Amino acid sequence: TLQWETLGKKFVEYEQVAPFLIPEDQQRRLLDFLPLFLKAWEQSAGVVIFPNIQLLASEVSKLLTKEIKRNLNGKSAEEACLALEQFLQQKVEAEDGHLLLKSVYLLSQTDLRTMWNIIGSGLPAALMQCLYLFFTFPLKTSDDGETSEDDTQTQKMLVEIMLNMYKEEQGVEELLAADKLQSLIIATASLWDQCSQSWKLPTGRVLRTISKAQTKNSIMYLQAVDCIKIAVQNLFKLADTLPASDVCEAASIVLCFVKDSYPISSALLTEFESNDGYQLLLKILLRCEGLQQNEGDPYLDEILDMLTCLTTCGKTELKVSGNIVHPQLPHFDFEWTRSSGMTVKNLQAFQVLQSIFQKSNDQHLCGRILAAIGTIWAWDRANFFLLEWTLQPINQFTDIIHFKPHPVQTQFFRLVESIVLDLSYVPHEILKKVQYLIKENIVPFCTLTALQCLLSMTHKDLLFSDIFRDSGLLGLLLALLRKQAKILRKSAGTHLPGLEEGTEKELNAVMLKMVAALTVRSVRNTVVLKDYGMVPYIKIFLDDECYRSATLSILEQLSVINYEEYMSIIIGALCSSTQGELSLKLDLLKSLLRILESLKSHSAFRTCSGFNALLSLLSDMEGALQDPPSGLWTAFGQNCILELVFYTLQVITAALHLDPVNSNFFQRSDLFEKMAEDLGSLGCFWTQGEWQGEWQTPLSLEKKRTFAEFLDAAFCSSEPFPTWLKNCIWILNFLDHMVKGTLHQESYFKERKPEMGETSRGDQEKPQAQEEHSVAFKRSSNELSASAYRLWGNPEENLEMRDCTVVHPGAVCVMVRLLPKLYKEGHDQLSQEIQYAVVDHIQSLVKSEKSRQVMCESGLLGTIITSCQAAFRNENHLLHLPLTRVFEKLASQAIEPDVLR
Repeated sequence: TLQWETLGKKFVEYEQVAPFLIPEDQQRRLLDFLPLFLKAWEQSAGVVIFPNIQLLASEVSKLLTKEIKRNLNGKSAEEACLALEQFLQQKVEAEDGHLLLKSVYLLSQTDLRTMWNIIGSGLPAALMQCLYLFFTFPLKTSDDGETSEDDTQTQKMLVEIMLNMYKEEQGVEELLAADKLQSLIIATASLWDQCSQSWKLPTGRVLRTISKAQTKNSIMYLQAVDCIKIAVQNLFKLADTLPASDVCEAASIVLCFVKDSYPISSALLTEFESNDGYQLLLKILLRCEGLQQNEGDPYLDEILDMLTCLTTCGKTELKVSGNIVHPQLPHFDFEWTRSSGMTVKNLQAFQVLQSIFQKSNDQHLCGRILAAIGTIWAWDRANFFLLEWTLQPINQFTDIIHFKPHPVQTQFFRLVESIVLDLSYVPHEILKKVQYLIKENIVPFCTLTALQCLLSMTHKDLLFSDIFRDSGLLGLLLALLRKQAKILRKSAGTHLPGLEEGTEKELNAVMLKMVAALTVRSVRNTVVLKDYGMVPYIKIFLDDECYRSATLSILEQLSVINYEEYMSIIIGALCSSTQGELSLKLDLLKSLLRILESLKSHSAFRTCSGFNALLSLLSDMEGALQDPPSGLWTAFGQNCILELVFYTLQVITAALHLDPVNSNFFQRSDLFEKMAEDLGSLGCFWTQGEWQGEWQTPLSLEKKRTFAEFLDAAFCSSEPFPTWLKNCIWILNFLDHMVKGTLHQESYFKERKPEMGETSRGDQEKPQAQEEHSVAFKRSSNELSASAYRLWGNPEENLEMRDCTVVHPGAVCVMVRLLPKLYKEGHDQLSQEIQYAVVDHIQSLVKSEKSRQVMCESGLLGTIITSCQAAFRNENHLLHLPLTRVFEKLASQAIEPDVLR
């Protein structure tokens, strides 16, 4: 602060004596003051406490302007350029020119009032003369061709001063006193290849700054001297000789003045248009084909951005009338508003963009044109209609899109998709051409991308199911799929070179998805598919996992009009699947689950031998859960096997749910007994005949655990549990939910999303890896436990409840029949414990009177009691007391004396 106070006093003294000094002494005293000012500035980190700063700025700027003019007077351009270079450069000793330049540079960064004083000194016009000379006459460089550090620093200060002055309208107005502004603009358009390389970028920055601050007077000045006309003529010459990136850089400067001046006056735009400015831009932009990545891109992109803005520059709104083709989406409203003022009014500018896309196959150029169109649509939704009803860009682009690079095709169809998704408009004429592309299939990738676009639209609204049926697209897809299905059938078990590879295979998958989308909730489309005789061909695609999801969706829609045909196909596929096709079986079972949610499908499931097919599925899995696994099952993790068991039991439960006819059929056909036999042969239960050995000393009742505690210990605690017992507990868990009629509503397993070409579900587990569970289950034992608790709830509140209702008594029979098989050599004590826990749980199931009544009415009472008797003969004496209680509870409901005996 003291230093600034001292400086302030010195400057006051200068002000007082200056009027009485001759100019040379006045100038010298000011120059002597500036080093002190700069030193104070540096030491105070730019914090200025100087009350007379505006006067100082005015004095220093006037002196700098005077010295610049002195160095220019009476010299040729080359001599003047050299003189200015020497005047402004910093030598070893302090130079007056550099001292003045640095002082103005710092003062120009203070405040607006100070800047106005600098502008009023005449410096804007003087520095424009300097810039013109430095740009047109290259400065001297060092021996290695590089600009010296001093030159760079000088250039930086000069440019920053100009940028700060010319961003103000007052600064631009001051330029009009000289003729160097139009001279510099024309020089950039004619001498770009001959100018100073080091001054190209700074000159561009300065001229762009001036362009943004144009005034009515500056526009009239440029128009009066035909600046834009001459610049365009010169650029036409450069466009034939210079590299494309250089021409873009020069042209972008001229176009800035055209675009930025339009909000004030249309004069420069009119001059640009009347001198073939758009043809110039088209010529330049087409020369940009094949530019290496990032080469010239900033200026190319700048030209395209400005050209896009020019599409909205016009005096009057376009007067167009279009024909809205119906049907349209319910929420489509043609009464748009134009309040944004961003509607297209300049079709000439847009035609340049359109012509570039039509004439070029360059990925970057075409991509930028599509992005520009998307931007124009986003400005005002009316712009899509204004353009399509006049120039028809998208309509015409559809005819040539297959010639474009793949990324451009993808971008184009996203743009088409946005017409529906963002504008809620159905462009029928465009969609007809897209459909023709699909039919011709000239470029498979283009066909694929087009079909994906239509698929996305179909998901938007059910209306497209009718549109694409009436347009013939559904029939076309069915014909193509029939052809592919025949190829697949002929090539079954063999590999034909080039068949079903890459894009072609993905195209088949998308065609199936499209047919699936068109038949969802559309009985009429499903009838069309059936009338085309496509059902036998569609089911051929079931074998390939990448086609399966869409194929099942189509078949599930078929069930709406014919449950028997659907059941026949799915159950037939289950029966014909091989032992190793676990993925196919799981997907078929999940499909059955979705359809069995409708009670109307239960009868078809039964009459198509669905129950027998599922039990055969279990029977085919004999030994699958052995530990260690053997044979074909070694290729699959045991959790995959458990997943198959789970979904099989789920489908059976769903088919029995609320269906007395199916329940009665399942019971009368002794299928519960068959289920018990099949589950018992999976490999985790004891299968070596009835246990005849001696048990170890029975476990004391104080140490007994409940079934819920076993479940918790098996999957939540760190207690080591053998794999066979974990598998048994899970199966009994499934059966318990089947008893209660809720198994079909549960979910233990994550949905898989197979990749194309996936052929095996095997996770190649080692036997000991069973302890950690494969990815088919929840990822860890803790997650398994969480899943279990979601199903069971609090063990104290659920598993030990005494009022559980039995819905399917036959499942109780299965649990009792499996009871003696809960054994493993070497695990006698653990076997006793789990058997007791299961019997105790069964006792809780039959304790409620309602449950016993259901079991009695089912006619299975005798069967269950017989099963209990077989279990009673087991040498595990811990079972006797709970089994006796089960006897008592069941016998209390018996009516027939034979059952009592």
